[in-house]
Amino acid sequence: MRIVDSADVAQSAEIGAGSSVWHLAQVREDAMLGANCVIGRGAYIGTGVRLGDNCKIQNYALVYEPADLADGVFIGPAAVLTNDTYPRAINADGTQKSADDWEAVGVTLKRGASVGARAVCVAPVTIGTWATVAAGAVVTKDVPDHALVAGVPARHIGWVGTSGHPLSERDGYWMCPVTGDRYAEIDGELKEVSK
Repeated sequence: MRIVDSADVAQSAEIGAGSSVWHLAQVREDAMLGANCVIGRGAYIGTGVRLGDNCKIQNYALVYEPADLADGVFIGPAAVLTNDTYPRAINADGTQKSADDWEAVGVTLKRGASVGARAVCVAPVTIGTWATVAAGAVVTKDVPDHALVAGVPARHIGWVGTSGHPLSERDGYWMCPVTGDRYAEIDGELKEVSK
């Protein structure tokens, strides 16, 4: 594992074998990073956040607790995973909010999901397996497996395969131009079929 001197990693954080935490990144208490993760310059990993193996958190991305990222998740530069449904610095009576005055809600990303640069995922949402959130999108509702979403608010504009490339429709199926994988769309969900 590699942790550079300028990174701030809590003693209670668990960093998996082969992982790297780069300059000015912060990994908070009880965070758990799997094997071979990369935490980019200036990125923030909140208290108790969980990352699976082979995750990549790009420069200045903010992953607030209690986010849960499965294996192979990509978070682009300056993307934000929020955790407060009704954000306020003070309570209605004017007193400063403390940790006891709100309940953190998280963003869940399933295996192989990707969030593009400067995208915002507004908790609580789930980004499905192999789904892609386009750069600059604002996600306010769950994203199905293999979906490609873009815009503000994010809307479903297509499908992607495990390679991340958009799928094209042919003969009633969705095809990956890279892997040759073939999918069928059934009731708004994508299911892989034989090649």
